[in-house]
Amino acid sequence: MRHFGLSSQHAAAMSVRVIILLVQCLLGSSLAMQCQEVAGRLKQIDASVGQVFGVTDNNLIFTLYGDRWTQVPGSLKHVTVGPSGVWGVNQNNAIYKLVGATWVQVPGLLTQVDAGGDQFVAGVNMYDAIYCLGRNPTVGYSGAGSPTPWQQLPGALVYYSCGPNGCWGVNRGQDIYVMKGVTPTACMGSLNWQHIPGKLVMIEVGTEGSVYGVNAGGDVYRRDGITASNPAGTDWTLLSACGKSKHVSYDLGHLWVITRDDRILDCVV
Repeated sequence: MRHFGLSSQHAAAMSVRVIILLVQCLLGSSLAMQCQEVAGRLKQIDASVGQVFGVTDNNLIFTLYGDRWTQVPGSLKHVTVGPSGVWGVNQNNAIYKLVGATWVQVPGLLTQVDAGGDQFVAGVNMYDAIYCLGRNPTVGYSGAGSPTPWQQLPGALVYYSCGPNGCWGVNRGQDIYVMKGVTPTACMGSLNWQHIPGKLVMIEVGTEGSVYGVNAGGDVYRRDGITASNPAGTDWTLLSACGKSKHVSYDLGHLWVITRDDRILDCVV
């Protein structure tokens, strides 16, 4: 075979390097994920209780039915689904809850909201202030007149996500924190943040309590050792997907990954 502009020896060396890179990508020191690309493009995704929702770069909303994306009326920059229902925030930071088939505006402003708590919601605003809404007002909210006693937590975060064993967040310095003692009727938890070693730009808690995040370099990590008695877990495992990511969400054995170019990956570890 002729290699244009290269000696056969040089071309062979390059081929070996390509093979080595592929092997490292698939079998490196990190834990390799098996991923398949799903048709479509999204900038953010959230999966929980058997449902998957996402939004595009022009704020269109989609949900996955079988293997097909179905558009949901409305416009959101961030959407979340969980035991608390389906919630989202729009380009103006207005908060919405899906009631029946209608988006109903909720008093307040948030840049990111999470419905993964035990029938409570939480999120952060444009000033990095952290809020949660307890179970009764979360479940009972149906429109204007419904009470929304948002509670502010101490501290400052840019991303906040909750699950059965606690809530996790990251700040502008990419520092990672966990809040323990969170319950449906005490969504603020213990009010004492535990700092977790590592750096992440976003973090998501699965419905069953697993924790995944993405760092500034686009690498995906899983927090291991999380139990009811040790909500902070023990260490991080790097998950290799042969590409850089910007958003993840986990549910029912599937890690949904959004790449930096908005491709959608359905992965298993």
